[in-house]
Amino acid sequence: MTYGKMTALMASAAFLGAVALPGAAVQAETLRLLTWGSYAPEEVIQKFEEKYPDIDVEVTFSNNEEMIAKLRATGGAGFDLAQPSHDRIYAAQLEYNIYKPMDLSKIDTSIYEEKLLDGVKANTTIDGEVYSVPHQWGTSGLMADKTKAPDFKGWGDLCDPQYKGRTSMRLKRTILLGTAFAMGEDPFAAYADLDKYQAILDKVVDKLIECKDNVKAYWKGGDDLSALMLSGEIVASETWDSTAFRLYSQNPNIVFVPPATGALAWIDTFTLPRKGEADDAAYKWINFVMQPEIVELMSASSGGTSARKGGRDLLPADKKAAVNAAFTDEDIANLQFFANIPPGVEDMEGKALEKIKAATGG
Repeated sequence: MTYGKMTALMASAAFLGAVALPGAAVQAETLRLLTWGSYAPEEVIQKFEEKYPDIDVEVTFSNNEEMIAKLRATGGAGFDLAQPSHDRIYAAQLEYNIYKPMDLSKIDTSIYEEKLLDGVKANTTIDGEVYSVPHQWGTSGLMADKTKAPDFKGWGDLCDPQYKGRTSMRLKRTILLGTAFAMGEDPFAAYADLDKYQAILDKVVDKLIECKDNVKAYWKGGDDLSALMLSGEIVASETWDSTAFRLYSQNPNIVFVPPATGALAWIDTFTLPRKGEADDAAYKWINFVMQPEIVELMSASSGGTSARKGGRDLLPADKKAAVNAAFTDEDIANLQFFANIPPGVEDMEGKALEKIKAATGG
């Protein structure tokens, strides 16, 4: 075979390899998700891949700390869509440059609850660029047995003498923040002045130590708290909303109580890693999973409430009843979003909690 003929055959083979012949398989693009354990149920993945047969979904389950660590290690490579909570994006981006701005024109933002969309945009806007949009949300607040504590409505009520020995709380940062709000402070605003925040923490520590006789037990997990509430040993507690919603299905007298100063809200987001390679597929996933029929499947998997307008009505029936018993539209408008955590704050809060534990045995 002459050199010329061999060159022509090689060129022909290369051309045929580059052209999709009738019936030939097209290589699928891979969408690599870095997300929480319940945000990629198999049924949702199957439906997505049926709609977009040229996209394969690959899932890595993670949490806030691990997401940051994985993306920091690679400079934002290895994944195409991540789902950190809204308060864990700003500082990580400034320090590690692991995300890239979103093109909101590729997302139907009109479907979102305005309060949730605006909250995420406010927390994740850097130099005029928006880095995240919301996916699902939930809150921390209070719960009470309304037959035994009918007037319970604020963080400060955990320390009301009428409930001596009948309340509970978890000694984590949520109770510090809630107590600060109950004392008329805005802890999130004080993040800009750490000396001021330390002064607030000092007052909160004194208050929670003074409150120790009101506390039947300091709960460590949802099972501990559930047992205390269902047995009647306590009548009210600080809680995750999901725990209260679960108990409501067993005893409808036990309801989640958004504090008068506002429930503390977390929002898990959609965020693009800086070196992701499948942006179009990522935007398709975002729009797909925010459709009402997919929201229902997602909320059944996660227990979270969609950031879509009407998300509460797309929850499983048992949780829908609990959420609607707890939240009015006014309560949604009154949410206090967890603020971006600046360097040093977590150490300050940790020391405050250690003082409380040492003084209370918690």
